[in-house]
Amino acid sequence: QVQLVESGGGLVQPGGSLRLSCTASGSTSGLNTIGWFRQAPGKEREAVSYIKSDDGATSYADSVKGRFTISRDNAKSTVYLQMNSLKPEDTALYYCVTTRTRVASLLAFTIIARTRALSSWGQGTQVTVSS
Repeated sequence: QVQLVESGGGLVQPGGSLRLSCTASGSTSGLNTIGWFRQAPGKEREAVSYIKSDDGATSYADSVKGRFTISRDNAKSTVYLQMNSLKPEDTALYYCVTTRTRVASLLAFTIIARTRALSSWGQGTQVTVSS
């Protein structure tokens, strides 16, 4: 069983920056991919980004590419999401998610994350971008 704890959410102005952190604990053996989902009221949950533990490869949704950067510190079992140039449409509840499988796309990440036996989810941290 893996436990994930997110932090770093809050209220920021458009154009501002925020860094989210996610720390994993428990049974982490076999984990391969870790990333972030987000969900805004009235919208579908969407995959934002992931990073692979084996080769460090990353992937980003088109909506955040160039503004967000994901990184991972394996020694600390922590993943970060640096969010720059934030927009109001970035407002959402952000979830940290890990899977025990390799994925080749955000779609695959989304599909695997739906299976609880193969994934672990944090409680989420709220990000609000507003003036």
